Amino acid sequence: MFDFFGTIASGWLSDRYNPGRLLFWYYGLRGLSLIYLPFADFTYAGLSVFALFYGLDWIATVPPTLSITIKTFGRDKANLVFGWVFAAHQMGAASAALGAGLSRTELATYLPAFMVAGALCIVAAGATLLLTPLGGALAPRAPLRTGA
Repeated sequence: MFDFFGTIASGWLSDRYNPGRLLFWYYGLRGLSLIYLPFADFTYAGLSVFALFYGLDWIATVPPTLSITIKTFGRDKANLVFGWVFAAHQMGAASAALGAGLSRTELATYLPAFMVAGALCIVAAGATLLLTPLGGALAPRAPLRTGA
């Protein structure tokens, strides 16, 4: 349920604010929530906090990523480029699953997998700052124009 509302809100925000800054917050919060999860003690309250933050930004990265793709490559090439983005995402997901499996097999714990995934999300958050000109967090922007 949090995913549904997070994605809808992200689309709305992506039309009104700098998508690079939105990605900064989404990846940063995702990273912090992944680092937090192993320490949530799997209690109802602890898992609820994780579900709230992780759920809200589970697919929330798609609207700003698509917005940046359209702005950078144009509408004619955006579908092709976003297809490559999606393919790269699947390769990353497969690598993460392999890494988590190796962590569990070799170390008998998923803790390193959560820490690495969280750290990579924080690195990704920092990398988003390179995507667009610096203009302050959540600087308003002009909406994308549709049509000819």
